[in-house]
Amino acid sequence: MRAWLMDSYQGIDKLRLGEMPDPQPGPTDVLVKVTYAALNPADAFLAQGLYPAKPTLPHILGRDGVGEVEFVGSHVGNINAGETVGVLRCEIGVEIPGTLAEKVVVPAESLVSIPAGWSLAEMAGAPLVFLTAWQALTQWSNPPAPLAKRSVLLVTGASGGVGLASVLLGQAMDLIIVALSRDAEKRTKLKALGADFVFDPEDRALVKSISAAISPKKVDLVIDCVGGKLFPRIIAVLGHGGRISVVGRSGGTVSEFNTATLLFHRIRIGGVSVGDYRVQTAQAVWKEIVGRLETVGHRPQIDSIVPFEEVKKGFARLAQGPMGKVLVRVAAAQLSAPALTRNLAC
Repeated sequence: MRAWLMDSYQGIDKLRLGEMPDPQPGPTDVLVKVTYAALNPADAFLAQGLYPAKPTLPHILGRDGVGEVEFVGSHVGNINAGETVGVLRCEIGVEIPGTLAEKVVVPAESLVSIPAGWSLAEMAGAPLVFLTAWQALTQWSNPPAPLAKRSVLLVTGASGGVGLASVLLGQAMDLIIVALSRDAEKRTKLKALGADFVFDPEDRALVKSISAAISPKKVDLVIDCVGGKLFPRIIAVLGHGGRISVVGRSGGTVSEFNTATLLFHRIRIGGVSVGDYRVQTAQAVWKEIVGRLETVGHRPQIDSIVPFEEVKKGFARLAQGPMGKVLVRVAAAQLSAPALTRNLAC
C-alpha cells in the first residue's frame, strides 16, 4: 500500500510518499481501506518531536478517518467486511500507524458508524476535534458536565477545528458564545453558525468590547486554542470562578503572565487531553456529541479536501488557519452506502 512515511522528527516537510506492506490486523482489530483522513495540528507537532509520543519509525501520521472495512479479526463479531466506518480516538497516528495511508488497522472497539445524514467527509474530520471540545467544555465538574444554560463561553481561534467544534457544541448547550477570529470573513461565518458575538483578537479595545457586549455577565469559561500574547487579555474578561481550558498554543508561548491576576477572582486553568478518554468514555461522549449536534441541526464543517498526493499542501493550509477541517482524499469516494444505524462498539 501507499503511505505517507515519517522517517524522522524534522517536520512535515520531510514526510515522503512511499510503499509499505499492508498492515495485518490482530484478533480484535479491523483492517480499513481509507477513503478520507483528516489533518490535525497535533500531527505536525508529533512530526517535529513536540508531542509526548515516540512511535517506531517510519511512522504514519493521521488520527481521524473514514473508510470501508476490508477484513475483520477472528474475535470481532459485530462488524462485517464492506461496512463503512469512522475512526474514533485511539492510538492510531500516535504510537501506531495512522490514517495517512491507503489502509489502516484499527481496534474494533474504536470504530463507530456514520451518523444518519452525515457525509463521509463530515465523519472523517469530526472525532478528535469534537471529543477535544467536549472535554474542554465539561471538565470542570465531577462527574464532567456541561455549563449551566446561558453561561458565557469565549473561544479563541474559533474558526479552527477545535474552536469551531466548541462553538457548535456551545450552541447545542444553549451557551452565550463569544468567538474570536482575526479574519473578517470567518467572523461573519462564525456568527452565521451560532456565535452571539464575534471579535478580532487584535482589537486593542478587546477587553472593553467583550465586557460591554456581555454586560452585566462575565465570561464563565474560555476555550483557548491560541495562547501567546492573547492569554493575559482573556483572563481579564473572566468573572469570579472563571475557568480556562487550554487546548492549543498556535500563538506561541505565553511570554509574560502575572499569576496575581488569578487570585481574587479564583481563576482556574486546566489542560485538555483526549488521550485521557478510555474507549468506553469516548464512545459514550461521541453519542452525546452526535445527539446534541442533531438537536441544533449542525454538522462538522469542512474547509478543504486535498488529494492523497498533496498531503503537504493540506498541512500548509492547516498552518494558514482554515475554517473547519482539512481533509485528505485517500481513495476514490465510492462509499455511498447508507449510514449504519447500529452501534459498532456494542
